Amino acid sequence: MDIRPLKQFLTLADTLHFGRASELCHVSPSTLSRTIRQLEESLDVILFLRDNRHVVLTRQGQIFQQYARETLNQWEQLRHSLSSQGDELAGEISIYCSVTASYSFLYDLLSDFRLRYPRIELKLHTGDPEDAMNRVLAGEEDMAITPRPRSTPSALAFKSLTRSPLVFIAPVALADWTPATPASPSVEQWRGVPMILAEAGLSREYADTWFRALGVTPTIYAQVAGHEAIVSMVSLGFGIGVVPRIVLDTSPLLERVRVLTVKPELPHYDIGLCVLNRRRKLPLIQALWDEVKER
Repeated sequence: MDIRPLKQFLTLADTLHFGRASELCHVSPSTLSRTIRQLEESLDVILFLRDNRHVVLTRQGQIFQQYARETLNQWEQLRHSLSSQGDELAGEISIYCSVTASYSFLYDLLSDFRLRYPRIELKLHTGDPEDAMNRVLAGEEDMAITPRPRSTPSALAFKSLTRSPLVFIAPVALADWTPATPASPSVEQWRGVPMILAEAGLSREYADTWFRALGVTPTIYAQVAGHEAIVSMVSLGFGIGVVPRIVLDTSPLLERVRVLTVKPELPHYDIGLCVLNRRRKLPLIQALWDEVKER
């Protein structure tokens, strides 16, 4: 059974870029274009709208995208159940995480697993952790390392790997600056402080809640995607930021910032591995899921 057309279609549907998709699929752009054209001819529908600049999935393409993912999942499940190699699993698992998570967790998570299942290929994609859960929910990734949200979607299973506090950080040049607390009469000092916060996600929610409790509307200097970038901007003296302690501890800029003592303290991050419940029983994913010891 040739499943390459489905894989190539899904790669293009995820990237919406013929050049990047062809590189990921190890085919030429013309070969990828021909594959998509053959699929469209077989289905008698247009799957993508494309011009020289943009590629967009049509409504029919979105329906076929769901079918293609389900078909590949079922194919992998069937292939493993019929395999004559017994317990020797083979195939591919995709994992999404932030750059910090990739060197904070992956070695402990995968080193023994790789020895036990040498024929399982692991594909790692890195990016903003706030995108992680949505990528798993959309079927773009098998698993993701992500902060646990205040309310975990019922479609997801989650195993905790560690907890990390959120902290305020300031440039070392502000060594004499002491932050006010809600009980302090000098709480107004926060109004003039330039803040560097995440664009969205859990850390932004917690920071916004903290400032509301203080009764202050913060002065936002920058809204950034990715906590590593917040550490960089704070180290350069652009303002005060909020990041998970685990990001700060693994940053090469650790010595250029300092942690501020604030009251009340910001909540902790619960960081863990998530997967779709309906896919957790697939042999490959189940094997890795069982390796993870919840903390």
